[in-house]
Amino acid sequence: MGDGFHGTGAPSPWVQRFARLVPQGEVLDLACGGGRHARLFASLGHPVLALDRDREALALAAGPGIRTMEHDLEVEGAVWPFEPGRFAGIVVTNYLYRPLLASLVKSLAPNGVLLYETFAVGNEAFGKPSNPAFLLAPGELLDMATRGGLRVVAYEHGVVSQPKSALVQRLCACGPLLPRLETGLDHLSRQE
Repeated sequence: MGDGFHGTGAPSPWVQRFARLVPQGEVLDLACGGGRHARLFASLGHPVLALDRDREALALAAGPGIRTMEHDLEVEGAVWPFEPGRFAGIVVTNYLYRPLLASLVKSLAPNGVLLYETFAVGNEAFGKPSNPAFLLAPGELLDMATRGGLRVVAYEHGVVSQPKSALVQRLCACGPLLPRLETGLDHLSRQE
């Protein structure tokens, strides 16, 4: 749990960098693990819903301003439990289950911000995960954002060295109603 990638360590620098763009409102920390991002957003004054299938992880994630929800979205017949436009922010790190991608985008408020960071094809050279089912194809997050009508604020695809060497893909995208001036970032930051 304390590995920093998905445990109780420090929040991802990518998520920290763009957290201030999330407008006031509820934030979903999907596959929250030990809650490092749930705590970050709660500290910024957001009500947070931390979702994970692991009861022990949720016990670590719980805290002031954080509601937890034990739910396995990958079991056969599982239904996405959130209505369209509910969340001001959605953060997903080190988790990929492709059938959820369209639902994530739909559950983002029209002025909301999606922060996504996970492993990409090529990560097998660095270790786990190495299963292609858990690795993003080049540009996959960009394609998801475009199909969902989101505006890309920043995108990266490359090797990181912290908390351990890995090949990752990162996206910060916002709904079409988030004012451009509010983001202060009217450009696409690419690193491929």
